[in-house]
Amino acid sequence: MTGPVLLVLGAGPGVGLSVARLFAVDGYTAVLACRLPAEAEPLAKELREQGFQAEGVGVDLRDPADVTRLVARVGERHGRIDVLHFNPSVFREADPLRLSVPELIEDFTVGAAALLPAVQAARPFLSEGARVLVTGSAAADKPWHRAASLGVQKAAVRNLVTSLDATLAPEGIRAVAVQINGVLGEGAFTRDRVAAALHAAATRPAEEWTPHVAYDG
Repeated sequence: MTGPVLLVLGAGPGVGLSVARLFAVDGYTAVLACRLPAEAEPLAKELREQGFQAEGVGVDLRDPADVTRLVARVGERHGRIDVLHFNPSVFREADPLRLSVPELIEDFTVGAAALLPAVQAARPFLSEGARVLVTGSAAADKPWHRAASLGVQKAAVRNLVTSLDATLAPEGIRAVAVQINGVLGEGAFTRDRVAAALHAAATRPAEEWTPHVAYDG
């Protein structure tokens, strides 16, 4: 059994890496999952060079079987998963008159549905106090019509978090979606400030828990 483990699905050099750094400061081993291991390893290397424990791994979030494989492998290797951070989204500039059904389904699969096999595979490795953390977006309520699939992803994943939290709560495991009500990179919505909001939401005391938190800057 190792120390606490954070697994970030849909990691990147922005919010995903910043969240991983905050948990690494707390003593977590950070496992950063991108589409390809070659994309993930530089992120993990950056954390290791700062003195933290980190790994980079590959996963295809379009493939539920690959999600299951990766999450189970991380759990088996470390014996635990303490925070599962679901961070992906797909930005496809296509309005509802141009967006095809296959495109919508592909985007939805990555940005929302992949959370299901991830949590199902992680469940044997989640113990009391473990958390599922999801990066949400104002697009859930105010979608931009020219990127219609993004709003669908974010509304769906927020809804799914409500059900996950209710299902897991009796075991002392909680889920939360943090809705980022601003444009990433602007003003109060720098990656580090957004990451701090995500970290704070996931580390709240159980008695203060809610499955949804808004970050308004």
